[in-house]
Amino acid sequence: MKLKLRFIFQLFLLTVCSSLLAQPAAVKGVAKSVFSLTTFKADGSLLASSHGVFVGAEGEGVSDLKPFLGAAKAVVVDAQGNKMNVTRIVGLNELYDVIRFRVDGKTAPAAIANVGSTYQQDAWLVGYAVKSPEIVATKVKNVEKFMDKYNYYIFGMNAPDNTTGCPFVNMYGQVIGLLQMSSTSFDTHAVDVSYIRSLNSNGFSLNDANFKKIGIPAALPAEESQARLMLIMSGQSGDSLKHVAVVNDFIQNFPALNDGYNARAIQEANAMQWDNAEETMKTAIRKASPKDEAHYNFAKLQYDNAVYGRHWTLDGAYEEVSEAYKLNPAPLYRHLQAQIHYAKNDFQQSLDILQQLSQDKQFSTPELLYEQALCKQKLNCPSADIIALLDSAINTTDTLRLNEAAPYFLTRAQVLEADSKYREAVFDYTRYEYLMQGQVNSQFYFMREQAEMKGKLYQQAISDIARAIILSPQEPTYYAEMANVQLRVNKAEDAIKTAKRCTEIAPDYAEGYLLLGLAQVQTKQKQEGLANLQKAKDLGSEQAQSLIEKYK
Repeated sequence: MKLKLRFIFQLFLLTVCSSLLAQPAAVKGVAKSVFSLTTFKADGSLLASSHGVFVGAEGEGVSDLKPFLGAAKAVVVDAQGNKMNVTRIVGLNELYDVIRFRVDGKTAPAAIANVGSTYQQDAWLVGYAVKSPEIVATKVKNVEKFMDKYNYYIFGMNAPDNTTGCPFVNMYGQVIGLLQMSSTSFDTHAVDVSYIRSLNSNGFSLNDANFKKIGIPAALPAEESQARLMLIMSGQSGDSLKHVAVVNDFIQNFPALNDGYNARAIQEANAMQWDNAEETMKTAIRKASPKDEAHYNFAKLQYDNAVYGRHWTLDGAYEEVSEAYKLNPAPLYRHLQAQIHYAKNDFQQSLDILQQLSQDKQFSTPELLYEQALCKQKLNCPSADIIALLDSAINTTDTLRLNEAAPYFLTRAQVLEADSKYREAVFDYTRYEYLMQGQVNSQFYFMREQAEMKGKLYQQAISDIARAIILSPQEPTYYAEMANVQLRVNKAEDAIKTAKRCTEIAPDYAEGYLLLGLAQVQTKQKQEGLANLQKAKDLGSEQAQSLIEKYK
């Protein structure tokens, strides 16, 4: 038995040695391009480990995807023991479990096979090690085509432990694929490395579920239009760290375009880094083109902040947009001038510009009509003129984008209410709520309730003031209004409960005691009611004295 075991062992050594002896010199050279990969969670704890191979001299590597899912950080160690961080995800594919990325260092790339291997051709699996990497000889058992031009290899071998992601190479030392362990058989599989190298991010990559699972930023697409799209998408993603990375990459890759500078300045302004934001926009004016666009972006940034009293002034914004208009008299720049006039309460000047712009059929929009209505509202123009403009704004809004007309309905509701057309106003308030998909606040429900009360829609008014209370349960005004409505519909007992809650929330709010006193008097609790009316008077209510005299 011992002799038999010794014979088997010697046969195994002979087979291994034969495979190593048959190994071309070029195969061993690939080992310098193989790396180990380790990924980490956001808390710094270990997530997963694997391997891969460098396929570019500027830090480009390929590996399997799974270790990256849920990773906040990834580190590779090359065959010389050099540690490098993964900085960008260039592309990935979940179906084939592969990923392409960049690291922060120079790398020794392996050669990539231009021609795929075929059935029964020799191949070698090159493992990872700083010294004496394991190299295992095998043959291609089967080749399956995918996407018409890429190969999916199957090898009739059991791969050594800890070799996932390691490359298979041909006799010329060219990589043909990356090892993937099979979960359904003893065979070993490999995805064509040429396919992995073809993976690229695009403008919509940030919306991809797998990109979202990886904390490492996506690489900026090389194509300008796709890069611009990714810049926009990253600003809307809510991931500030990834957005910073995209902005920085955009400025580095497209230094002559305004988009990156504008995005960075907005970031800096949001962080109240005013000097940095100003310097960024001045850099754009110096370096980027067209110059008028750079001036406009700076003007828009100043305007967006100045209207809220932050740092810049409206005069400064107007001066900057005027520079843009001198270089290129574009309607867009004139429009911003109109908006600045409105913000400065120069309503007639704003209206004059908006009316001029409306004559340009290519630039005329529902928004311009709406803004004219706002100007006329401030100028106390006849309500019929204002409503006519709002009607036009609503009617010219694309039905597929009707949600954009929400503010037009809201303003028309307010104008109709001021014109004593209360039920029509309530209808427009309701359409506004629908277009906002219910994303309205307590103030909206209070506002609609006021119109409903004037229109004698009492049941709807009770419902709306109740919604306002639910959204803002510590606002005493809403409880006082609820008690007032309850008194109007002869629900004095309910009004007492509501008014008492109002006085509990705001002990110094006169209106709560006034309504409590009224409700108590109506329910024949005259002594308590007069006491609360006196309390309201002591707190400054002007109505309280006349009511005390009436009921005393």
